[in-house]
Amino acid sequence: MDRIELVGKIGSMALIDRDDIDYNKIARIGRRLKPGTVWVTSGAAEIGRLDFIRRNGREAEGDGDEIKSDYAAQGQSLLMQTYRMFVDEKYSVRQLLVEHSHFNNFAKREHIKNMLVRCALQNAIPIVNYNDAVSMEETRKMEISRLKQQRRPVVELVDNDETAGQIACLVHAKTLLILSTLDGIYYDMSDKGSLINEISAVGAENTLAEIERVKSRCKGASRAGANGAAAKLEYIKPCVAAGTKVIIAGANYDIDAVLSGDAPATRIFVK
Repeated sequence: MDRIELVGKIGSMALIDRDDIDYNKIARIGRRLKPGTVWVTSGAAEIGRLDFIRRNGREAEGDGDEIKSDYAAQGQSLLMQTYRMFVDEKYSVRQLLVEHSHFNNFAKREHIKNMLVRCALQNAIPIVNYNDAVSMEETRKMEISRLKQQRRPVVELVDNDETAGQIACLVHAKTLLILSTLDGIYYDMSDKGSLINEISAVGAENTLAEIERVKSRCKGASRAGANGAAAKLEYIKPCVAAGTKVIIAGANYDIDAVLSGDAPATRIFVK
């Protein structure tokens, strides 16, 4: 198998139900995962935070970056344990924690690509997350700055939308599915009737131009601190240009319903 059928990603807030993991959602995703799928999951830091509060009755105290690392390390084990609970027992589950430096180095990129392809051949489901437990924001910024000074293309992996887009490019995925708390990309977040059902054109160049046109009109983000629709559209441009179909949809819908077109979503592709 030299082509991954599906790279999927779910956002942190889509995995939380009030103050706990949304087990129903992970169960629905887990039952759908199979070899030939790469799953990118956010949520470790938030799930770790909730677990810490549950066990200690308070938030952790100290430096913000250090606390984020602590929460992420605590949440990773819970996240993987939960996915393992619902993935078909005949499949292996493998965790892959990545950082921006891995995607800015050719040898490391190839190593990750080969590992993901092997998973498909070895009856395994790879579950990917950014390695917040060991990532330091100050160090990351310095490394990115040095790369930019060298006038090289730079992957920053500021969130898992970008991680999923990079992985879809890396493995030449047929489809990239991004699940969030929203049903797709809206022209205006305050107008739920402004959902964009399709972004497409004849040829890659024209499709990228159409993505830029939509980006310029998008307003708002789903929550404070989120990067918003424009960032999502920017992150997925390289894989759209390479022939991957991108679907941005709500995490409350069944994955097969989204893929078949039976659920609302924004679908982005080259005609």
